Amino acid sequence: MIPNHATLQSDKPVLLIGSACVDILGRSKSELHAGSSSPAIIRYSFGGVARNMAENLARLGQETILLTAVGEDQVGDQLLEQTRGAGVNVDYALRTPQHPTGVYLGVINSEGALQFALDDLRALSSLTPDYIRQHAELFKEASLVFLDANLSLETIRTVISLARRAELKVVADPTSTLLASKLRPYLSKLFLINPNTAEAAVFCDPGCPVSSRRQALEAAKNLVAQGVEVVIVTMAAAGLCYATSETSGHIPAIRTEILDPTGAGDALTATVIFALLNDVPLDDAMRLGVSAASLTLRYQGAVVPDLSLEKLYDALVI
Repeated sequence: MIPNHATLQSDKPVLLIGSACVDILGRSKSELHAGSSSPAIIRYSFGGVARNMAENLARLGQETILLTAVGEDQVGDQLLEQTRGAGVNVDYALRTPQHPTGVYLGVINSEGALQFALDDLRALSSLTPDYIRQHAELFKEASLVFLDANLSLETIRTVISLARRAELKVVADPTSTLLASKLRPYLSKLFLINPNTAEAAVFCDPGCPVSSRRQALEAAKNLVAQGVEVVIVTMAAAGLCYATSETSGHIPAIRTEILDPTGAGDALTATVIFALLNDVPLDDAMRLGVSAASLTLRYQGAVVPDLSLEKLYDALVI
């Protein structure tokens, strides 16, 4: 059971605030060697945590509004056009002449595991507190708010403040171990957070390891004790652990070949949000989330283009 679950409303749009970018991902065909080129399969697609979340939710049938920033360039045109075509409202996206549309560059090994990643998200700096406040009316119309930690500290503070005034629940994605600490001051104000094990360690006591299933579950409970209502700690091939003030559990991963790891976590979280908005019990919501992650791992891109609730249930074998 989820505290105040009844306040979630699926008939209102989810407001998503954060990154949108181009993903360039290279998968090596052989062992990687430092300082040397390796044969690879390289693909381009559109990504960004908030954008991926918005597209996943839209494809599942949830109305979504995306607040993001992209450059005044052809890539930005294409990104917004594709995202709009997936059913996301991008009417409020900011076009900035100061920076190009963001880029995420990832390198994965032949087994599908991420080895290195770089991102250039300077355009997102244009998503200032003033710009967010100019769209305060969107908070009054939303069912809940999602933000990713690519936003500046000041913008995160503004988003959470406006959400509290509108009595909205806030979902936050730590995004990376480097950015996760931005969310530490706001844990008690979050409805849901979805760290992986490395990010979860950032929120626990200094030096606290989060590597085993037991440690992940303890980390989830620790975050609940700090005020988060629902915590999901993802553990890659080991599945996920979750906790609320009333329950906790572990959901194993679905064994699958990994074609592309990008976006799997976003699909998981978006599906959990969609399920909770539609009164699906928490444990079942987590299982559907794992199903979405499994489908995304098998797709060469950040979002499965034919994602649907029926497809999620068809893949549900846990």
